[in-house]
Amino acid sequence: MSSDPLVSDAVQVVQEPGPNELRDPLVRAELKRASVWFGLAIGVALIVLLIQPLLIIFGGLVFASMLDGGARLLGRILPIPRTLRIIIVVLLVIAFFGGIFYMTGVQIGQQAEQLRLTLEFQANRLAHWISDLGLMPGRSDLTGLVQQAVGSVGKLTLAVGSAIGGIASLLMIVVLGLFVALEPRIYERGLQWMVPVDARDSFALTISRMATTMRRLLAGRLLGMLIEGILIWFFLSLAGVPMALLLGIITGVLAFIPNIGAFVSGVMMVSVGFSAGQETGIWAIIIYFGVQNFDGYVVIPMVARRTVDMPPALTLSSQILASTLFGVLGLALADPIVAMIKVALESEAERGAKAADGENGHRRFRWRVRHSDTHAPPGELAGPPGDASGA
Repeated sequence: MSSDPLVSDAVQVVQEPGPNELRDPLVRAELKRASVWFGLAIGVALIVLLIQPLLIIFGGLVFASMLDGGARLLGRILPIPRTLRIIIVVLLVIAFFGGIFYMTGVQIGQQAEQLRLTLEFQANRLAHWISDLGLMPGRSDLTGLVQQAVGSVGKLTLAVGSAIGGIASLLMIVVLGLFVALEPRIYERGLQWMVPVDARDSFALTISRMATTMRRLLAGRLLGMLIEGILIWFFLSLAGVPMALLLGIITGVLAFIPNIGAFVSGVMMVSVGFSAGQETGIWAIIIYFGVQNFDGYVVIPMVARRTVDMPPALTLSSQILASTLFGVLGLALADPIVAMIKVALESEAERGAKAADGENGHRRFRWRVRHSDTHAPPGELAGPPGDASGA
């Protein structure tokens, strides 16, 4: 009779191992490996599906870095609590933009409508000229070109580019940035808590480097935007180019997006310049290249020495990929994203180099000990335990 209490005449329990028994170490290892790859695939799929909210969250972090940089700069003058400094920075930003639109709002509104008509007229002239040369077969009207371009854009770009989606995204970015800037330590502690204990030191150092790099990158970007906007407005006004104030504001805003922003503002500037005459158009070209060279050879190198120095080809490639995959918001945030990835990779490489140096140093120490024991004089060699001659 069996000693198993479950075994009786009515109930028979099978004691042999079945196919669900995972006692084989090889099977367990393969299942763990498959689960890792399966989880990675799920993570990539979630990132693709949730890329729009993730970009909004990252945009909030970028805005929080701007506020944090302003609060730190203000803290050098006013030793007041951080919350008050953040409020002062926000009020100063609102007062700055409100003052600009209050003093020049009517002029900007008139120039915006005039700019739209001028660009449309110049684009139609260029399209007809290219069509007359036989380089553009079929429909060359600007409206048809715009409809074809919009028809080839993905759903995500259309959502981001819509007015309602853009305003809602901007509002969420501002709110997230304010929350993070007011209490950054709460979110930093939460991120560190999610990391294993033995890796929290290196993780905290990487996060600190990312925050410093982000502040410096955005400070340099804002400085470049201000310089380009003022210089464009000043020199275009001297050259008699129409809508100089609006072109200066647009150039300053688009300067936040390297390479592509400068190209777009340059096209608008030259188009408006030639609409007022050939001489004015030539002056617009000279002013554009002069300001861009000053920004490229003076402002950007000065900023790059204090922050991440990214090659132009890397920046432009990331912008092309981000704009194609994620739309306008991805294009605006491509540069900060690449900067953060570069800082993380540099920190990881530094940790790997330190670990390799420590391991190599330990190996060299062990080799030196064995080498010195081998070549030591016979009288200095340690004898067996209890041997007084070796003492």
